[in-house]
Amino acid sequence: MNTDSKLMDMLTGYAAAHQHPFNVFMHMIGIPTIMLGALIPMTWLEFALPGFTINLAHIVILGFFLFYLTLDLMFAIVFLVASLLLEMLASSLGQLPLAVSGGIAAAAFFGGYAGQFVGHYVERSMPVLVKHPIQANLAAPFFTVVELFKIVGLRKDLFDIVQQQIAERRAAEQA
Repeated sequence: MNTDSKLMDMLTGYAAAHQHPFNVFMHMIGIPTIMLGALIPMTWLEFALPGFTINLAHIVILGFFLFYLTLDLMFAIVFLVASLLLEMLASSLGQLPLAVSGGIAAAAFFGGYAGQFVGHYVERSMPVLVKHPIQANLAAPFFTVVELFKIVGLRKDLFDIVQQQIAERRAAEQA
């Protein structure tokens, strides 16, 4: 396995700030919740094409998927499937009256972020969102998939290398 790849750099940087189990838990709940909150209003913008209709949420998910393909095929495919399921929920919620769907979207979006800040408070680490907001929002859904793989015990070799690189970075910083 190539330990000098863009994937390894991203995983190591992200994992270093997400070691506490409570923080990981808050992210596993918070990131999909934020995504739901963002996807609901995106489903309101539909584009009719010959034979089918797509919405802004589909386009954004496709863009994320294409970016994630540059990192890892399996993680990208799992992201795509999970995101399309989340988009289906968002689309259903988006059909509710605007005040209801907008309220759900806002509560999910801001509530998901609040949960992540609580997780980082417990871990005593600065959220990546504060330092690099664009990078954090592009990478967070990907890392949710990666963490899911870790939780179920898949690709253990990858996570062992990530933990080793975190330990090496911390040792170098202390030296």
